Amino acid sequence: MALSVSIKPRERKPASRRLGAGSAFVVVFWALGPQIAAARPATIGARLYNRDCAACHGERGRGGIGLPLSLPSFQQNVDNRYLRRTIRYGRRGRIMPPSPRLSGAQLRSMVRYIRRWAGNRPATLVGAGKPGNPARGAVLFAAHCALCHGAAGVGAPSTGVTLSRPRSQPIMAPALDNPGYLASASDPVIRTAVVRGVAGTPMPSSRREGLTAKNVDDLVAYIRSLQNRPQPATPPVRGGPDIVGVSPDGLAPTIARLKDAVQAANMRLIRVQYLDQGFVTPGMENKHQVIVYSCDFGFLNTALQVDPRVGVFLPCRITVLQHRGKVLVMSVNPKRLSTLFNNAALSRLCDEMYHRYRDVIEEATF
Repeated sequence: MALSVSIKPRERKPASRRLGAGSAFVVVFWALGPQIAAARPATIGARLYNRDCAACHGERGRGGIGLPLSLPSFQQNVDNRYLRRTIRYGRRGRIMPPSPRLSGAQLRSMVRYIRRWAGNRPATLVGAGKPGNPARGAVLFAAHCALCHGAAGVGAPSTGVTLSRPRSQPIMAPALDNPGYLASASDPVIRTAVVRGVAGTPMPSSRREGLTAKNVDDLVAYIRSLQNRPQPATPPVRGGPDIVGVSPDGLAPTIARLKDAVQAANMRLIRVQYLDQGFVTPGMENKHQVIVYSCDFGFLNTALQVDPRVGVFLPCRITVLQHRGKVLVMSVNPKRLSTLFNNAALSRLCDEMYHRYRDVIEEATF
């Protein structure tokens, strides 16, 4: 809904009365106008980056859930086109979302901001090379690349993601068959990564691998050919945003049955607390709204390896509340969330988690 605001025009005073103690500020602002205008893109880029990117890539691009954008070897190997397109297209099926609503000016501002971490030095690509043979490239890829990048370039589990556990390297091998990557990386960008490697990561140079220039041409041709591979269809939206059961009993016995159901489902009971605990003054919590935390830690570890966004619904959180004379037991619907994640491997785990949540809620409200 649009809001309209009516502002009454202010009476314009004569110039002799308008210029007073603040006139010096006006003159300084006018004099500095070009410098302020020139600084705005970096400011806009910083604001957009902090809004959309910092949560995963770190406030100063040092990485976290996402790869470290300030890594000098990474910045040297990718041009501005690659960065703009990566922000625009994201990585389908992975943790990085697309940004279709950003304007061209906003994308350029973000790239300028990201480049500041490497001293605004432009990328130096090694060139496009010669046309290669994809069939020979597939054999070379299997021998030299698949161990990290996965068979046929599908990427390592939790690709491009650094989890909270300690690692010897800042990133994991990305999915080279990803439509977002292939739409962003030109042949020179791909060739540069193969020839130079990426210092500070497991990616070696082609020289260290003993590859010739012709081998590199064939590898680039194979990686480019991956864009012709059919992509899985986006799964349809399945079910509502939550799973809800209505208990025939009061709040206390329902919570007791829920705790039993959680443990019967081979999940460890973590804690039981009021829903608003920590948000209100102690002792003032709503006693009719309770949340039960539980977890299958083995399942959680497996899911985190696939996609760290499972933190949205794991550990398991089931809410019990008394509302209009009824006792409701509810949780988020992982199957609905998996549609948003667009990750086929995670969707299978979300299906499994959905059935477990549903069974626990049915048991608690039987």
